[in-house]
Amino acid sequence: MNYRNVYCIGRNYAQHAKELGNEVPKSPIVFLKPTHALVPFEGAVPMPVGVGEVHHETEIVLRVAKPYRPGAGVDELVDRMTLGLDFTLRDVQSQLKSKGQPWLAAKGFRHSAPICEWMPFPGADALQDAEFLLRKNGETAQRGYARDMIFSFQTLIDHLGETYGLGEGDVIFTGTPAGVGPVADGDALELVLEGRTIGSCTIAMKSSKPS
Repeated sequence: MNYRNVYCIGRNYAQHAKELGNEVPKSPIVFLKPTHALVPFEGAVPMPVGVGEVHHETEIVLRVAKPYRPGAGVDELVDRMTLGLDFTLRDVQSQLKSKGQPWLAAKGFRHSAPICEWMPFPGADALQDAEFLLRKNGETAQRGYARDMIFSFQTLIDHLGETYGLGEGDVIFTGTPAGVGPVADGDALELVLEGRTIGSCTIAMKSSKPS
């Protein structure tokens, strides 16, 4: 599958913003990942070492099927969804934020956006109460519901479409709930949607820096 833009939404769950000591935003916080960050959520996923903590951030991920036009609904524009992780070099991000610099080095490294297989988008309303979670070594590390997002799917679609543009093949990471934390070499991760495991991988801390 060919991808175009990989949009990511920061601080879209109030409890996550609070756990990192950040203000709850009044409008969507948007950043980008390179398409090279997207990899399958399977097998051994390489993560960098020697750059501080690498944190998992579990997210609902949407795929855009057609160009945005004003007034278009999310159910019309989105055809696929899945779960994925927005891996973050937390110490690197903190340093960048303290200097007022962009987050790319902390968010955009290769393999930083593993996603499970795409599945049909059930509609925004149907997804509101769907439970999604991350299990780390058999224990639940994160749990979330779309209903708890600060900015809804429709709000995100409208904001991205009007501000930056949206077209077929664009991907949207919609934000992470509370419970983010570090991963270590050999950690076994599972992404679960409505009680069903839809992907699993193992962390492999192999490189000395983002490659």
